Amino acid sequence: MAYRDNFITFAVKIKVEALRYMKKRILIVEDDITYGTMMKTWLGRRGFAVELAGRVSDAVHILSGAVQGDGFDLVLSDLRLPDHDGLFLLEWMNRSGVCIPFIMMTSYAEIQNAVTAMKKGARDYISKPCQPDMLLEKINDALASHVAPDRPVAGRPAAKGNGGKSGMNGLEDCIEGESDASRQLYRMVELVAPTPMSVLILGASGTGKEYVARRIHGLSRRAAGPFVALDCGAVPKDVAASEFFGHVKGAFTGADSDKTGAFEAAAGGTLFLDEVGNLSYDVQVQLLRALQERRIRPVGAMREVEVDIRLVCATNGNLRRQVADGTFREDLYHRINEFTVNMPPLKERGTDIMLFAGHFLNCANEQLSRDVKGFDTMAEEMMMRYPWPGNLREMRNVVRRVVLTAQGTYITAEDLEAALQTVSSEPVTDRVAVNRPLRDADEERVRIEKALRETGGNKSKAAQLLGIDRKTIYNKMARYGID
Repeated sequence: MAYRDNFITFAVKIKVEALRYMKKRILIVEDDITYGTMMKTWLGRRGFAVELAGRVSDAVHILSGAVQGDGFDLVLSDLRLPDHDGLFLLEWMNRSGVCIPFIMMTSYAEIQNAVTAMKKGARDYISKPCQPDMLLEKINDALASHVAPDRPVAGRPAAKGNGGKSGMNGLEDCIEGESDASRQLYRMVELVAPTPMSVLILGASGTGKEYVARRIHGLSRRAAGPFVALDCGAVPKDVAASEFFGHVKGAFTGADSDKTGAFEAAAGGTLFLDEVGNLSYDVQVQLLRALQERRIRPVGAMREVEVDIRLVCATNGNLRRQVADGTFREDLYHRINEFTVNMPPLKERGTDIMLFAGHFLNCANEQLSRDVKGFDTMAEEMMMRYPWPGNLREMRNVVRRVVLTAQGTYITAEDLEAALQTVSSEPVTDRVAVNRPLRDADEERVRIEKALRETGGNKSKAAQLLGIDRKTIYNKMARYGID
C-alpha cells in the first residue's frame, strides 16, 4: 500500500513538473528587485513561469544555459541596468543565436530608445511603470507571432546561409542603410510613426516604399494590428468598391459569398495604398468619403460599418501635377498627405550600395544554393558607378542573376557587366556611372566631365553619380583642370 501511495505521489509530481515546463517561460531583467518581484508574481498568476535577473551579466549567464536546452520563450528587460544597458543584452542575444522575442522596458520613454531597440531586433517596447493589461497584451502578441528569425548580415565577403526572407513588395526584408540619405529617411519615419497622421510616401519604383510603410506600422501604436497592402494600380474601376469596402453575397453577378474589404481587414491597424495616383476619379470620391466619415458600406449591404485605420499611401507619380491637371482630387490629396516621406533613389545612397549588394548576395546564395563569397575590387567599383535606374529592385535582380551565373568564388566585372546588360536594353557602356573600371587618368577625367554634364554642373550630384564623395570630386577636378 505504501509502495502504491509513493508511486502515485511520484506520478503526481512528474505531472506537475511537466505542466510547469509547458508554461511559457519569461526572463525578467530588472535591477529594482521590488518591482521585478512584483512583476514576477503578477505574471506567475497568469500562467507564466518567470525567472528574475538583476544585471545583464546574470541574464547572459542564465540565457547561456538556456541555449543548451533549458529554454526561455521571451525576455523582458529594463533599459537601464547596473553593469550594461538592455541594448547590450539584446546585441549579445543576436550574436549568440538566442532567437526569442525581446521586449524593452524603460522609464526614459524617448522615441529614439524604442526605435534603437527595435532596429536591433526587439519585438516591442513598453514604458515604465507598465500598465498590466498592456504588458500582458504585448507579451501574448510577441509569443503568438514568434518564429525563429533569420537575421541576415550584409557585408563583404558574404557568407552562405545568411539570406533573408522574401517580402516587402518583392524585396527581402532587412537592412536600412547607413548613408546620410538613409539616416535622414529613417529619422522621418521614426518621427511620424508614433503619431496618427496619414503619410504619403513619394519615390521611384523599386526604392522600397512598402518597406517604409511597414516600418511606420511596426513603430506605431498600431503595431499589434494588421498591415493590409492594396495595389491601387491593379484594382479595376468596376471592382474597386468591393476591394476597398467588401461586398455581401448576391450583391452582383459572381458575388457567391461575403467578402471583407481592405478597410475592414485593416481595422485596428494600417491600410497601405500603393500607387494611389492610379485610382480613377470616381473611386477617389468613394475613398474620400470613407476617410472623412470613418464609415464604409460594403457593396449590397444595408448597414454601414465603422472602421479604425491608419492610412499610409505611396506613389511614384507627381500627385501635385495630377491635382493641377484635374485628375486627382485636391481634397483627397490633402487628406492622405498630412506628412510626406521622400524615398531617395539608390544612386543617392552611395555608401549603402555595397551594403545592399552584400545583403542581396547573401539572400541569393541561400535561395539558389550557391556559395559566392563577394565582389572583387573591379566589380565593386562598377556597382558603385552604376546609376541603378530600377533602384533596389533592379539591384536585387542583377545580384541574383550574377550569383547564379558567376564561375568563380568572387563576382568579377565581366560577370557583372553581362548581368547588367541582360536586365536592361540600354548598353551598359553608355551609362556614365559604369562603363568599365578605370584603366587610366584620361578615362577618369572623361567620366567626371560626363557626370558634370549629366547633372548640369552640380558637383554634389555628380559625385553621387560617380560613387565618390564631394571632397574627392573637387580634388579630381583640380587635378585634371576641370572647371
